[in-house]
Amino acid sequence: MGWGVTSIIVAAAVLVAGGAAAQSVVIPPLPPPPTVLQTADAARMQDAGAIAARLAVTPEEAARQLRLQEASIPATEDIARRYADRLAGIAIDHRPTFRIVVLLTGDTPLAEETLNLAGDTAVVSFVTGAKASQTELVQAITAHQAAIRASLIGPPGLGVDQRTGELVAVVSGRDVEREGVELLRDRLATLAGVPVRLRVVDQPALDLQDVSGGMRLMGSVPGDTRRYVCTSGFVVTDGTRDAIATAAHCADSVSVRTADGGEEMLEFAGQWGWGNQDVQINLSPRPLQPVFFADTAKMLTRPVTGARGRAATRAGDIVCHRGERTGYSCSLVELTDFAPAGDLCGGACLPTWTTVAGPTCKGGDSGSPVFLGTTAYGILKGGSYRTDGSCAFYFYMSTDYLPTGWRLLTAP
Repeated sequence: MGWGVTSIIVAAAVLVAGGAAAQSVVIPPLPPPPTVLQTADAARMQDAGAIAARLAVTPEEAARQLRLQEASIPATEDIARRYADRLAGIAIDHRPTFRIVVLLTGDTPLAEETLNLAGDTAVVSFVTGAKASQTELVQAITAHQAAIRASLIGPPGLGVDQRTGELVAVVSGRDVEREGVELLRDRLATLAGVPVRLRVVDQPALDLQDVSGGMRLMGSVPGDTRRYVCTSGFVVTDGTRDAIATAAHCADSVSVRTADGGEEMLEFAGQWGWGNQDVQINLSPRPLQPVFFADTAKMLTRPVTGARGRAATRAGDIVCHRGERTGYSCSLVELTDFAPAGDLCGGACLPTWTTVAGPTCKGGDSGSPVFLGTTAYGILKGGSYRTDGSCAFYFYMSTDYLPTGWRLLTAP
């Protein structure tokens, strides 16, 4: 395991359309294979190789863009402060080259800026004319979510598209057929008081159900003889105890397969699954190392060196995840400030989640780590499927929302 981690955990649950109760996937336990601990450079090159084809660039260009993505975060945080009263969104463009696009309300044009980043340069382009600020879009979701849900057959997912300055409503085909695209869009825009774009996904929101992250967690439910599996997220600590964080909708009682083929129970410490959280903590009987699996075959582990907060995450950012059902993949952030459809948060969800454009998600991935390189971004909650069963997008909880008293365990 590189750092002597003796057991590995993975938790997974099934995404359920329209807020139906989560189901679980039965997967037989497997002993953990030997692994290699990656360096930060090796981790970046792996992620670059995974995203290169999706961006239609070479792996070398993808690696350059990943460096720029990380290096540009302080600059975009400064831009957000400078234009706080006009900011509608900040997005990253990857083609034909890396570029930062800032969307603003008002009509006063602004000249492009050039940033010096990590020994390279990147252009910042300002686009004006947005009809609502990001703050106004988020406030519209909070203020009108209940009325929007009540007016539709299926409760929709609602999120902010920072590229276009629109509230995106992820609605069912039945609602579109009943009203028509334009009438439904215009009605929701009038109700919310901000621009609205519709996205039709027939299954708009479903929960996806060593000790290190990205591992198999075997669990059981009282009164049910079957064994269930989830994917562990990241190793956490309260300063005295080490534990793993996974999704709250996974089984409370979980165990891990140890390196010698045995099984070890992880004591249930608590779960938080309301509004902006879907997280469960299970205690380890021994100290853990801050590592997670970062490949489908579970041959590679990475150290956690830090976290990326939700406020610093931009549309177009590249992130990766490693789930027990779908393995490892990388893709682009789509919507920020997203409220998943249905009643997946003990009722309606708050607009604090982030969506990623697949390309893979499946029942069993719940709780899995979302990351880039050695930086933790969040814990995967659920996803939405197209009519052919393919993954339209998944959504995750930022590590910002780990329960009070718990924090990521990080490498020195």
